[in-house]
Amino acid sequence: MLRYVQTLTADLGWPPEEMARTQKNKVRGRVGGSATEYHLGLLKAKLAKYRAQLLEPTTKSSGGGTGFDVQKAGDARVCLIGFPSVGKSTLLSKMTNTVSEVAAYEFTTLTAIPGVIEYKGARIQLLDLPGIVEGASGGRGRGRQVVSTAKTSDLIVMMLDATKSSEQRRLLEIELDAVGIRLNRTKPDVVFKQKAAGGVTINATVKLTKLDEKAIKTILAGYKIHNCDVMIREDITVDELIDVLIGTRKYVPCLYVFNKIDAISLEQVDKLARQDHSMVISCEVGLNLDQLVEKIWDSIGLVKVYTKKRGQHPDLKDPICMRKGATIEVSQNNLLL
Repeated sequence: MLRYVQTLTADLGWPPEEMARTQKNKVRGRVGGSATEYHLGLLKAKLAKYRAQLLEPTTKSSGGGTGFDVQKAGDARVCLIGFPSVGKSTLLSKMTNTVSEVAAYEFTTLTAIPGVIEYKGARIQLLDLPGIVEGASGGRGRGRQVVSTAKTSDLIVMMLDATKSSEQRRLLEIELDAVGIRLNRTKPDVVFKQKAAGGVTINATVKLTKLDEKAIKTILAGYKIHNCDVMIREDITVDELIDVLIGTRKYVPCLYVFNKIDAISLEQVDKLARQDHSMVISCEVGLNLDQLVEKIWDSIGLVKVYTKKRGQHPDLKDPICMRKGATIEVSQNNLLL
């Protein structure tokens, strides 16, 4: 692995350092703005490409780990992500009938523990994942397994300690972003299709202010793509174009849940509660847990569909729960389960 990393580093010229030098040159006026943007775009493309290669397992797992291959069940899956000792296990125990080990020391939970929330006729699988540490996406501890499991979720509940700084949220977002999880973002409205010949064709239905055709072709060349059709329907950035080309990004809604609000002032609680996609709770005293379930329901976007036989009244006792915008095919699969 070390030799592989050294090879990639030599091939890249180590993009983070090169990107930093390019930014400094741009500020000092040594490099033209347009040329700088193309160079930075190419470096970002290389960095994303090789980072994806490093994150991909070179061999299949031998089955040494346990607890992470939890079968997806119910109408939706919610994963609890957070640093150690923020209250994930306590929340699981309070909201479901599942017993998850709770203690005053870190890393109490070592495997993925599932529970089920029954709400409005839906069964929502709640997955308590082990606490992660900084550098988890690079394989530190069992972090890579944890953040990769989060890719299978319909909603990520990021558990945060209200008594600590906002740095914990930023670090967790970095770890999830590194494995291709995009929080509270929608997939770029770009249609990309490779072809056997004919060169690169780029069409845009909106004015592009962050990219131009030359920059797009430079990034495509970085991925050795010389024949393709690209249709862009929104004003995207370099990073969003790279996400489209890689094609393995997962766009997941995220709810930031601040626990332990019983230990901070009312002014601090009010400030945290006003943040976007946020909830404030206290697992210790059971504060706001019912409202959290309602918020989870809304964030997942579940709706209840009642079926009826021809000539009869709808069955209002056993609804089908599905995501908003689901197709008839999805509803048929739910009926067969």
